[in-house]
Amino acid sequence: MTDLEAIRSLVTGDSGLAMVSVPRPDGSVHTSLVNPGVSAHPATGEDVVAFVVRGDAYKLRLMLRDGRCTVAWRNGWRWGSVDGPVEVCGPDHALVGVDAATVPELLRQVFRDAGGTHDDWDEYDRVMAEERRTAVFVRPDRFLGRP
Repeated sequence: MTDLEAIRSLVTGDSGLAMVSVPRPDGSVHTSLVNPGVSAHPATGEDVVAFVVRGDAYKLRLMLRDGRCTVAWRNGWRWGSVDGPVEVCGPDHALVGVDAATVPELLRQVFRDAGGTHDDWDEYDRVMAEERRTAVFVRPDRFLGRP
C-alpha cells in the first residue's frame, strides 16, 4: 500500500469505518472507531486523510498533544494504514488559511468524502455546532497494507 488512491479503494468497504490510534501519555495506545475518507486539505489542496470528531473527544486531546495518529482500514483480507502528523480545524481550533465561516461546509465535505450522506443538512450543521465537531487532517508520511 503506497498511496492515497489505494486507501480510497478501502474507504468504500466496511461502511468506510476505520480505526484511529494515538499514543496516551503513559505510552499505551488509544484506539477508536472513526469514519475517514480522502479529502483535499482546506488550506493547501493536497490530498490527506480526514475525519470529524466531537470537540470533547479524548482522541482529539491526544492527537493535539502528540501531533500524530495512525488510521487503519480493512475490507476483507485487504487492509491499509496511514500514519502521519495531524492538523485540526473547527469552532475551537483555527487552521491557518481557513476562514472560520467556512467550517460548517468543511465538516460537510469531510463527511461526504468519507461516504456520508444526510437528509437534512441544516440539522447536520446544528448538531456539528452543538457538539463542537472538529475536522482532523492526517498528512500521510507512511503507508502500510495489503491491497
